[in-house]
Amino acid sequence: MFNFQDQVAIVTGGTRGIGRGITESFLKAGAQVVATYASNDDAANKFKDELGELGKGLYLRKFDVSNSQEVESFWNEITSSFEKIDILINNSGIRKDNLTPVMPDEDWTRVLDINLSGSFYMTKRAVNHFLGNRYGRIVNMSSVGGSLGLPGQANYAASKAGQVAMSKTVSKEVGKKGITINNVCPGFIETELIADLPAEQVKEYKKQVPMRRFGKVEEVAHAVMFLSSKEAGYITGASLEVTGGL
Repeated sequence: MFNFQDQVAIVTGGTRGIGRGITESFLKAGAQVVATYASNDDAANKFKDELGELGKGLYLRKFDVSNSQEVESFWNEITSSFEKIDILINNSGIRKDNLTPVMPDEDWTRVLDINLSGSFYMTKRAVNHFLGNRYGRIVNMSSVGGSLGLPGQANYAASKAGQVAMSKTVSKEVGKKGITINNVCPGFIETELIADLPAEQVKEYKKQVPMRRFGKVEEVAHAVMFLSSKEAGYITGASLEVTGGL
């Protein structure tokens, strides 16, 4: 659908779930992809191997997006390895669900650190790089949960709503420099992120979706590809829901 030949995309959390689907989509469209991950070396390397010939355009980097010093080191290294970076997908994210009265403080902090602070640290460095090229695309993988406010997800909802709010501000700061920042807000997508939900809960959630099914990873990736394309140059500060009508 899109041509990303000669472009370089960074996809945080790009070796599993939705991030994996986004990485594969960019590779198939001709881009080189730097996929980051936090811990599982074996899984990341297995993913690269499974790509076969496509894997030649994939570069793996391991670091914690919630650590600003590690983010700084990553950008210093990656900008010395590539002439320019064109696209950043802020996809790294975790869930630690619990009802508010009993949610451990550390679960609140960790979710906000990775989902929101990680997006900010990566966006800050990306914008500084994009300014020199007067071009760049940033897409935050937010969630419809940021606006729905599902029970047990005060931390997750706050982090995802924060991504949207951050993008609104950044879009106004950098729009005239040819840089766009948008959000894709998936609903229930078939990944390991929701694999731990009880069967009865899954059944109830599907009843809430007008299409009566959970989404597929590639359906989210298509939305990300569009907002990352040159063709989407007049869209910024926006949020695109991929929810089946939720």
